[in-house]
Amino acid sequence: MTQQKLVHDRHFYKIFTGLVLSLALQNLLTYSVNLADNLMIGAYSQNALSGISLCNQIQFLLQMMVVGVGEGVVVLGSQYWGKRQLEPIPHIIGSALRFGVGMSAVLFIAALLFPSQILGLLNNDADVLAEGVAYLRIICFTYVVFALTNMLTASLRSIGIVKIGYIVTASTLCINIVLNSLLIYGRFGFPGLGVRGAAIATLVSRIVELLIVIYYLKYHEHRLNLNVRKLVRIDTSYIHDYMKVSLPVLVTQAIWGIAQMIQTGILGNMDGSADVVAANSIAVLVYQIISVVGYGAASAAAIMTGKRVGEGDLERVKQSTRTFQLIFVGLGLVTGALIFAASKPVLLLYPKLTAGAASLTTQFTTILAITTVGTCYQMAADNGMVRAGGDTKFPMWNNMVFMFGVCLPMAALSAFVWKLSPVVVFFWLKADQLLKCPVICWRGNSYKWIKNVTRDSQTAEKA
Repeated sequence: MTQQKLVHDRHFYKIFTGLVLSLALQNLLTYSVNLADNLMIGAYSQNALSGISLCNQIQFLLQMMVVGVGEGVVVLGSQYWGKRQLEPIPHIIGSALRFGVGMSAVLFIAALLFPSQILGLLNNDADVLAEGVAYLRIICFTYVVFALTNMLTASLRSIGIVKIGYIVTASTLCINIVLNSLLIYGRFGFPGLGVRGAAIATLVSRIVELLIVIYYLKYHEHRLNLNVRKLVRIDTSYIHDYMKVSLPVLVTQAIWGIAQMIQTGILGNMDGSADVVAANSIAVLVYQIISVVGYGAASAAAIMTGKRVGEGDLERVKQSTRTFQLIFVGLGLVTGALIFAASKPVLLLYPKLTAGAASLTTQFTTILAITTVGTCYQMAADNGMVRAGGDTKFPMWNNMVFMFGVCLPMAALSAFVWKLSPVVVFFWLKADQLLKCPVICWRGNSYKWIKNVTRDSQTAEKA
């Protein structure tokens, strides 16, 4: 067997670059919404910033689960797209919507009825909790809306339509900034509502997002030809196909979301938790903003890999796999350098931070600059190529073992038994991003993850 060469097709790189830039811009705008909230609330008070960061952990859990539901659509949809079979995709989307809306509704009810109890698991500071509860009681009304929007955009992403994503998010950003300015501080005759004003601004923005996506699907996207009737009256046999692919993805994302909440709980119950939580919030946001290209590359690789698997050209899949891996490593090195460069200048944006919080922010950001090299590689290779190639179980087990078997236990021991510094604890919380790389490299280059998970045209027609 001859050694696989890298892809030399200029068209391949043109498509990949276009997808990466579009998806990166969408991610950047998404995180810019969070950044706007972060900066504007941070200027209001540090306790408010810490309180919102607790609520963001619930939002992150929801986001992870919604991504898990949506990724099932991307895996199946992109492979059907590669086979030039678009008829099954609305059935897949309808299946996903049932699970996504159901999960977001459960989380909404829990947050609405038990806000103090949920946030109390993440922090022990009464002032921080008070701000968080006030925010959560309003922001929970965005959960179902957020789920609907993201699953509909995932359906578009599965057939290579990504531009609508950043159009939607750009509108959200503009609305959010304007309403934040009016409602947090009470400008131009509006009431000054603090964290409640930020929550209302986000709620309005999310509703506008959903309306834009619905308008686009109804009047501009004709390949899928989606409508309410198609999404409600689906062929239920596709639910089995969808769950077979999506359940491991959903479990993976839920594991990751729960792990992040546990991480916040560990940091939030250490001595000096207000400083630790604020520093974590800022450092993670810096990482998210700068790493958007890496996340865009992961999503682009997923779309292209799924399409090539659907086309049945395995040699081209193998070539693109080798090429993608080199790209991921390069992006990781560049991203890490940029995060490190931003570790001190970012403090200028938060003048009300305590000296302790500022010092921790710099140290946390430096750790993320190191671990992001691993993140850009393993996330893109694992959640991008391997998952889109049809193997959704390996990422689930890989994440479960390293997060719950290694990193969380070591972080908890460091925090509460050995009484080590927050910096050591934070390192252990992020160490899985490096530890997973050798395992994922082995799996990615085995090519055993390449699986066609779609039906052939005859089977699809009979179903």
